[in-house]
Amino acid sequence: MKTARVPVPLLIPAVLGLIFLILPLAGLLVRTPWATLFDRLAEPGVVEALRLSLLTSTLATVLCLFFGVPLAWLLARVEFPGRRLVRALITVPLVLPPVVGGIALLLALGRRGIVGQWLDSTFGITLPFTTAGVVIAESFVALPFLVIAVEGALRGADSRFEEAAATLGSTRWTTFTHVTLPLVAPGIAAGSVLCWARALGEFGATITFAGNYPGITQTMPLAVYQTMESGDLEGAVVLSLVLLVVSVAILAGLRDRWLTTP
Repeated sequence: MKTARVPVPLLIPAVLGLIFLILPLAGLLVRTPWATLFDRLAEPGVVEALRLSLLTSTLATVLCLFFGVPLAWLLARVEFPGRRLVRALITVPLVLPPVVGGIALLLALGRRGIVGQWLDSTFGITLPFTTAGVVIAESFVALPFLVIAVEGALRGADSRFEEAAATLGSTRWTTFTHVTLPLVAPGIAAGSVLCWARALGEFGATITFAGNYPGITQTMPLAVYQTMESGDLEGAVVLSLVLLVVSVAILAGLRDRWLTTP
């Protein structure tokens, strides 16, 4: 097949855009202290921050799946008053500055918050400045990515299979679990990947709502910030490199398994 010639007005901006994305990553690799890399990686603080990041981002993704898949189904399959408003509210965390999201979480779930005060007085549950608070903050900013991806998959799925299941006597729940979910599984996988990646890189809402306590709330992005603030540029580069490698490796692995088309 003959390849059409790429117009220069399109080629040049495309190449410049690619360079713009790759250059910072190349700078990170160039400035990495390779001679002391493994010694720095063995430091307890790095291992603990990485462990906490992987744990909280995974738990946040599970939480987002629990709430996000039903919410996406509701938006895609059910007509109800105010559906456009609900969809707009779901996308607010996408454009809201993360620090503002953290303050909003404090006002809602803090000890003196709208719901947090009741949780504290009734059950003795305190979410701010805890590991659970990190999960909540990451879920808040990551949930829209999952909902949007799954809703798009639901709207693009062939509804005739669901209609056929209904005519055969299946309940709506049975149709959802046995027909709808398998149909949109690639969309759920894609949304989960985006959700997990967003949770892994969350910074602003986490430091505002959960603080920056090593071993409790200090995830990798917060560890990078603290190391940079202390003047240890090489340490910040090492932490950034770890976060980059983990993100790229897991996203690439999930893409090869679920998101590629045969």
